[in-house]
Amino acid sequence: MFGGISLKQGGAALEITEVKVYPKSRGNRKLKAYATVTFDNAFVVRNVKVIEGGKGLFVAMPSRKVQRPCPRCRKSNSIASRFCNFCGIPLELPRNFNPQQETRDIAHPITQEFRSYLEQKVLEAYEQEVKKRTQTDSQTV
Repeated sequence: MFGGISLKQGGAALEITEVKVYPKSRGNRKLKAYATVTFDNAFVVRNVKVIEGGKGLFVAMPSRKVQRPCPRCRKSNSIASRFCNFCGIPLELPRNFNPQQETRDIAHPITQEFRSYLEQKVLEAYEQEVKKRTQTDSQTV
C-alpha cells in the first residue's frame, strides 16, 4: 500500500483507461493531433502527439527542449542557442552537439511491448475521432 492506494505487484502493466484526441486541422501538416492518455483511471499524460511520418502515423511522447545555463548570468537557454537570450554573450555549442538531442521525452514507455500497446490505443482513438468528425461534417453540408 502507498498512501492508501494498492500498487500493482509483479510488473503488471498499466491499463490505458481513456484516450482523448484533439485533431489539428491547420498549421503543421505533419502534426495530426494531440492526445491525453489516462492510465488506470489514476495517472494522465498530456501532449502525446500523433504525427504523419514517412511510413504512416506514429505516436510521439511529450517532450521539452533541453536547456543549459549561461556562464555569466546563469539563466536557462536552449542548448542550440548561439547567444544568451538574457545577457547576450556568445555561447559555445556543446562539443558533441546533435540537433536531434535538442528535446527530451518527459515521459515514455520503457518496453517495446508497452510502446506498441500505447501506440495502438492512441491511433485507434485518433481514427475514431477523425471518422466521427468526417460524419459530422458530411451531415452539416
